Amino acid sequence: MPPLTSARPIFLPRRDSWGCYSESRVSYRGGGIHKSTSMLSVIIPTFNSERMLVPTLAMLISGAMSGVVREVTVVDGGSTDATLQVADAAGCEVAVSSAPLGARLNAAAAAARSPWLMFLRAGTVLDATWLDEATHFIDEAEASGASRSAAVFRKSIPVRSAYPVIFEALALLKFALFGGAHPDQGLLIDARLYNEIGGHRGTAANPEADLLARLGRRRILMLRSGARR
Repeated sequence: MPPLTSARPIFLPRRDSWGCYSESRVSYRGGGIHKSTSMLSVIIPTFNSERMLVPTLAMLISGAMSGVVREVTVVDGGSTDATLQVADAAGCEVAVSSAPLGARLNAAAAAARSPWLMFLRAGTVLDATWLDEATHFIDEAEASGASRSAAVFRKSIPVRSAYPVIFEALALLKFALFGGAHPDQGLLIDARLYNEIGGHRGTAANPEADLLARLGRRRILMLRSGARR
């Protein structure tokens, strides 16, 4: 398997890119200040994702500025467009490899420096409330001793779609009855749980969906913040 090659460290203390960094780890909820005890590493797989990557990185700015998002790693499969330039300009760590997607995601998770991981597909944009919900979920999980847990974001249907409310309700019902989270909903997971279940399988045809299936409905909480792609 070809090794991952990394461009440079990410999210350095600087102000000239989206890679803002703060040790305070402070976010705002309900007009007050919320301090998170943990930080998370965001991992985004890409392949010729130049245009889709921009809104996803822009959405993460609030997390980077609060210090909750410690690092963002773009694991690229060999893009020939400007994907790598976009990621580098944003202050992301860039890892390029021709290895299967599952192997690339596993390698990025192993190199992550945070106790919590968040996997997002390029093009996924979360509601503005995602940061408060993510930090609240992590804090509650760690306070209760149930930190070996995972969460996905609610599947949000674009307003331009026909009957968006109905489709969102059906998606919620499907998740409640059968699980069935989709990789487009992102995945927030304790790194220990990720390692315990074996992470992403390099041999799986769809490693992201395979990981969600192995986690199962009982170990995944759906957050109220929506995810659209």
